[in-house]
Amino acid sequence: MTDRPLPASLPETERTRHRRLRDQGSLERARLDEILDAGFLCHLGVVVDGAPMVVPTVYGSDGRTLYVHGSVASRSLAAAPGTPVCVTVTHLDGLVLARSVFEHGVNYRSAMIHGVPRPVTDPEEKQAGLRRLTEQAAPGQWDYARRPSRKELAATALLALSLEEASVKIRTGAPDDGDGPDAALGLWAGVLPLTAAWGAPEADPLLPDGVTPPPHIAARAHTRAG
Repeated sequence: MTDRPLPASLPETERTRHRRLRDQGSLERARLDEILDAGFLCHLGVVVDGAPMVVPTVYGSDGRTLYVHGSVASRSLAAAPGTPVCVTVTHLDGLVLARSVFEHGVNYRSAMIHGVPRPVTDPEEKQAGLRRLTEQAAPGQWDYARRPSRKELAATALLALSLEEASVKIRTGAPDDGDGPDAALGLWAGVLPLTAAWGAPEADPLLPDGVTPPPHIAARAHTRAG
């Protein structure tokens, strides 16, 4: 893997060109990194046997490569190497409630990554990719929990997808009809923000008495998620 600095802008391709709501689009790599760093759940879209399939799964990003956990889609991709996919990551930040239903919308941050993934077979890279997945979802958990055994690694599918071809869309702010004819209706309009937060840890019912959550888990209670 090269350490050559990545360009600040993502390349514009036929698949990443913004054709609608261009003002919400971005090809800044920093925006892509921010969106990927804020989550760990993605949707992997692929055509399998002539039909589309979209699979929710977890991911981890190192800024150059997106590692995606094995799934039904990954087994299909293993049988048909060279199949292009589209991975999306979306964070919902609020409902945009306008004076007319036509102008309603959502505030969101979304990234789309295109490319042909490769199955990760090298044991060292698979360990590193799975660590990235684990730490993205629960920082500190890789060093706390038991690591995967050789048998478990062999039974786990991991895909690697380059972050070279990707695009971003972000919407923020108020409704767009505040200076239009509907402003005279006297109706309330604005944004209903949505903030996700982690709850208090809930222990496994089979856990022996006295085993408490480790600090890296306990510290996340009631903190923002995404």
